[in-house]
Amino acid sequence: MTQLKPLISHTSCGASTLINPARILNPTMLQVENLCKRFGTIQAVAGLSFNAHQGEILGLLGPNGAGKSTCINMVAGLLRADSGEINVAKLGSPINPEVRQKIGIAPQALALYESLTGEENLRYFGRLAGLSGKLLRDRVSWTLDFVLLKDRKNDRVKTYSGGMKRRINLAAALVHDPPLLLLDEPTVGVDPQSRNALFDNVLALKDQGRTVIYTTHYMEEAEKLCDRVGIIDHGSFLAFDTVDKLIKSHGGKSMVTVVRHDSQEQFESDDPIAECIRLQKEGEILSLRVDRPDLERVFLNLTGKAMRD
Repeated sequence: MTQLKPLISHTSCGASTLINPARILNPTMLQVENLCKRFGTIQAVAGLSFNAHQGEILGLLGPNGAGKSTCINMVAGLLRADSGEINVAKLGSPINPEVRQKIGIAPQALALYESLTGEENLRYFGRLAGLSGKLLRDRVSWTLDFVLLKDRKNDRVKTYSGGMKRRINLAAALVHDPPLLLLDEPTVGVDPQSRNALFDNVLALKDQGRTVIYTTHYMEEAEKLCDRVGIIDHGSFLAFDTVDKLIKSHGGKSMVTVVRHDSQEQFESDDPIAECIRLQKEGEILSLRVDRPDLERVFLNLTGKAMRD
C-alpha cells in the first residue's frame, strides 16, 4: 500500500478560489462520462457527464429521487453503473480497491458504530483503509481536532448530538487522507451552529486542495460553498455552471414591490435600480422592496414547484 501523506501537508495546494470553470487550471480529480443506472423500470441516472478539479467544491442539487445519491454511490464504487465511465485521479474506476482509497464518503445515512466511542470509530475505519501504528494515531488525532470533537473522543457515539454525529461521520470519511470527498447531504438534521461548523470544515478542505462533491437540498449551502452547481432531475442535468451564471441564465427578472398610501404595485424588472428611481420621482413611497433572483428561483424554474415525495 502506498503511504498516504498527512492531510495537513496539503495546505499549500489549490488554495485559490475557483470561479470560472473555463479558467480552472488545477488537475482534474474526477471524470464522469455518460453515467447511467436503472433500477427495474426506473432510470435513476441517465447519461450524467461532468469533471471535478483539485481544490473545487462541486454541488449536485436536486429534488428527492433526482439521482444524486445514486450518482455518489457509483462514484464511490459502492454501486456498479449500467454504462458510462468514472475515472478518479486519472487512476481509473473506483471499482478498483486501490482507486477507492483516493475517495472518502460521508453518506446521508450515518455510517457509524454507536456503541463505539468517536475515537474507536475512527481507528476502525482507519484500519479498514490500511492505516496502522503512528500514522493511524496521527490521522485519528488530526481528524478529531479538525471536526472539533477531541474532547468527546472517549464518549460513545450514541451519546452524541445530531450535529456531532454528522461531524464524526465526516471525520470517518477523512481519516485515511483521501484527495476526493463525497459528501451526501452532510447537514441533514443539524442545528445552525453545527451546520456552520461543517461549512467551515468543507471550505478548509477546499483550501487544502481537496476536491469535494457535495449533494444538498439547501440552496443557501450551494450558494455559499460551491464553485459550480449541477441541477439534476430525473437522472439528468438541467443546468450546470457557476451560481452567478445559473442565476443570470435561469433566475428570471427581479421582482419590485412598492407600497403607497392608497395602492400597492408589484412587477418584474430587468433593471430594478432604474425602476426604484422612477418610482421615487412619481410620489411618496411607504415601502419599497426588490427581490432579486437567487438559486432557489433557478431551482424552481428548472424543476417545477410541484411537491416531491
